[in-house]
Amino acid sequence: MPSVNFNRMIQLAYETFDAQNDSRQLNVDEVVIEKLKNLHPATVSEYIDGDGPVIWILLFPTSIELMHRFLKEEISENELLDKTIEQKANKLEALYLCSALTLEDFRNKGLTKNLALESIHKIRKDHIITHLFVWNFSKEGSVFSKSLAKSETLPLLERNPNDKFND
Repeated sequence: MPSVNFNRMIQLAYETFDAQNDSRQLNVDEVVIEKLKNLHPATVSEYIDGDGPVIWILLFPTSIELMHRFLKEEISENELLDKTIEQKANKLEALYLCSALTLEDFRNKGLTKNLALESIHKIRKDHIITHLFVWNFSKEGSVFSKSLAKSETLPLLERNPNDKFND
């Protein structure tokens, strides 16, 4: 039986992304998680506190070329992941922050940022990352991605940068 926190995290994912109704987004399931983990073990992270996960982070390395195609909306998240896997032997220099979900009672404690930085550092051991990019779905996500980019001294590129979440 899933934990209370697991069910809360699933609900938060549905409320934040609505991926099941948007074919441009990754609809994260067991298959997608396995693809991500095969790309690099640090692409999928979670922080567990007592009764299950309270933070989930998905990020993965890709090529600069695919990053630009995604940012121009020429390819979807699904295509970004699939094409990255197809080109895995090529240079993976860009890091896509796909999602960072944190239950409300665990926010603003530095836990999400520390977990993300840990994953980024593991990925950077295997790939020379020169860019961070995102597709933000909330104001908090925008603030978070800017903070990560600053901490890692990486330029941040955003899909739909003129949306309502960017001030």
